Amino acid sequence: MADKPYLIGITGGSGSGKTRIIHELRHNFPDEELCIISQDEYYRPREVQVWDDAGYQNFDLPQSIDDEAFTRDIRMLIDGQEVRKQQYVFNNPKAEPVILTFRPAPVILVEGLFVFYFDEIRDLLDLKIFIDAEDVIKLKRRIIRDAGERNYPLEDVLHRYEYHVLPSYRSYIEPFKHEADLVINNHTRYDCALDVISALIKMKSIEQSA
Repeated sequence: MADKPYLIGITGGSGSGKTRIIHELRHNFPDEELCIISQDEYYRPREVQVWDDAGYQNFDLPQSIDDEAFTRDIRMLIDGQEVRKQQYVFNNPKAEPVILTFRPAPVILVEGLFVFYFDEIRDLLDLKIFIDAEDVIKLKRRIIRDAGERNYPLEDVLHRYEYHVLPSYRSYIEPFKHEADLVINNHTRYDCALDVISALIKMKSIEQSA
């Protein structure tokens, strides 16, 4: 196997479809070929998050993430070391967190809202992929997920989208779109995006294992 694994970074706005694509990739590739490490596991504790003027905590800021720990663990994987971390359960008191294990692999996929924003993470990436979707589509997906699946009040969902999600996207995510090696439009379907990314992973996994 090559000395250094091939690192792919995937980002995009909330509701762009990253989570669904990542879910499919987890099922399509064994741990021996692909390691997926997500920014979602590195949120700082709820008590240190920023509050807005309306009394809502803002989880859509770069400082919401423990980027030092995230970078450290990515570097450990690059160095061939296993990473163990307690799962972040999105402040759900009913959820029982488990210990997640990330194992080194020929291809490491790093995903999250701010993986291009953080210099120390962006500089580690060999390939940068930006998942794009129109704002109205992202909002619709956010409503379905948060109001429909997580039972969040619609008022909360709309407030957070207008005052947290959208401003954060325009300030910390979209400006890095031009630095992406590949921009994938995911307005209606994600199967084409999934096929493209899967083919890249398979090719690089074979190359790195040779």
